[in-house]
Amino acid sequence: MELLTREDDWIARAGTDRTRMRMRKELFGLFGDRSAFERHRETDAFDTVVAGEYLTVGLRDPALGVSGRSDVYEHDAGHCVVWGEAFCPTGGDDVAAWLADAYAERGEAAFADLNGSYLVALEHGEEALVATDPIRSWECFYTDAPGTRVFGSDPTPVQETVPDPEVRRTALLEFLHLGTVLGEKTLFERTRRAPFDGYVTRDGHGEFRRFVYDPAEFDYAAELADRLRTAIDRRSDYPGETGLLLSAGYDSRVLLSELPAVSRCYTVGSPNDQEVAAARRVADQYGADHRVLETDDRYLSLDPSKSRYSQSIKESLHVHHAGYTDDIEVDSVYHGLLYDTLFKGFFLERDAVEIAGKRLPWRRLAADPDPFDSLLDTLGFSAPDSRDLTRSATRVFEDVEVDDPAAFLRSSLESELDACRDRAASAHNATDLLAIRNQPVLPFRTHLADNFLESFVAVDSGLLEWHLRTPPEHRSPDTFREAMERLDPAIDRHNPPDRPHDAPLLNYAESFLRRLLPFLSPFESAWPDREAVYERYDVAARLSAPVPEDLSVRHALRLHDALTQAAAHECREH
Repeated sequence: MELLTREDDWIARAGTDRTRMRMRKELFGLFGDRSAFERHRETDAFDTVVAGEYLTVGLRDPALGVSGRSDVYEHDAGHCVVWGEAFCPTGGDDVAAWLADAYAERGEAAFADLNGSYLVALEHGEEALVATDPIRSWECFYTDAPGTRVFGSDPTPVQETVPDPEVRRTALLEFLHLGTVLGEKTLFERTRRAPFDGYVTRDGHGEFRRFVYDPAEFDYAAELADRLRTAIDRRSDYPGETGLLLSAGYDSRVLLSELPAVSRCYTVGSPNDQEVAAARRVADQYGADHRVLETDDRYLSLDPSKSRYSQSIKESLHVHHAGYTDDIEVDSVYHGLLYDTLFKGFFLERDAVEIAGKRLPWRRLAADPDPFDSLLDTLGFSAPDSRDLTRSATRVFEDVEVDDPAAFLRSSLESELDACRDRAASAHNATDLLAIRNQPVLPFRTHLADNFLESFVAVDSGLLEWHLRTPPEHRSPDTFREAMERLDPAIDRHNPPDRPHDAPLLNYAESFLRRLLPFLSPFESAWPDREAVYERYDVAARLSAPVPEDLSVRHALRLHDALTQAAAHECREH
């Protein structure tokens, strides 16, 4: 499948400068020796290159050597490279040495005790593999197109080794209509991703069994509070000035209550927004400085450097703060990403009642869930918008027409759900697992991790174990709030603007009435109004491809992402 070239001017605007599509921090390697590595990359592009007979790896990370961060160990039988954020059960700084020794003793079972958000490249004797963390919070892209299996954390250098790359039609359709490429695919035919909770070898791949649901009975709120405290404390000593991306909600304020070292908080919005005002009150409560990343044209930045964080598998919409990187004047950054998914059941289907054409959700889970319709709704799929998008995409890509986008996506989601069933016995757990395997918001953290020393608290192994052992009906906002209050009884002193009441039922009722009654205005969104920003700053004029005026802002931006990625890899007719 190829990119059409009907209008050279917007092709040029798509941005094909590959240096701007590269990530600053990177793990890159291949299953071969140093000479094979040097045929693809210059070694001086990396902080260090570790070479063996069967596996050679280069890594670039300013935090190399910082406790809990990237680490390298070489020994007589091979070497071990840990890239990202990782902790071993002994609590020491030499996580790569610990893992190498544990692997020599126990093989793949050693990975069950490695904690964090990481990629590992390991050679031991004639064995060599590259492994992800339990929820694949870092992607590992790989291809066999050069003849030797090449892999890396950044898809661009991996994809550059592929001659005559072509766009994968099913992946492009998923990207356009859902905003996420599902499973192990990428946007390109001969480049794939390591499996979820899995690993890649020189000629194969496989999965671990670290992330498997096993519900049990225990004090869910108390245990969650203890594990949150431990996970945050484990990551509390990072160097330099420390910042927090702070919303008015409860997720990020948990970090603020447990991290006295946070000196500066950042909220995207306008100074008079309810969300910004509430976040400022929370920051004041804990004695932290508060800064506003004020809404302007940077909020919908179209710079190709933003698209690189979508990694050709997800839309960049969720990188809300990308245009403000220079304004975030700290060294280490914390965030509350995935709290909604892992602790509060954001993707779980709940019972609801229809009143006057409006949906009022209950707190209890649906007795007979339909994960496909529920996920399509939660992920923001819109059939009318998708039909408009199809018409626009045919001007850019060949062979992207689909009669029924909803049916196409349902088929894709069914295949993904099938891949979840051996890890989750219940329909609700399988739905959550599908969402975790294909989490659409990860470009948010990919950007932070590339520009700062970023900590991903939610993927701590203790918290993942809590998620797996807690029945879905108890992964809820009520359980999370009880845990939060155990951490700090004063943590809910300032209610979020869209939850003004202590009683959840009253919040549901007021939100419902505000949407139903014409004389009441709905609660303000936690994020800036992207439609208003899009119009005010004439973003449409700067898109990579001309789009109809009636195409939704989200779909116009998504089409721009897809075109930017494809053009950067020269997937066009010659």
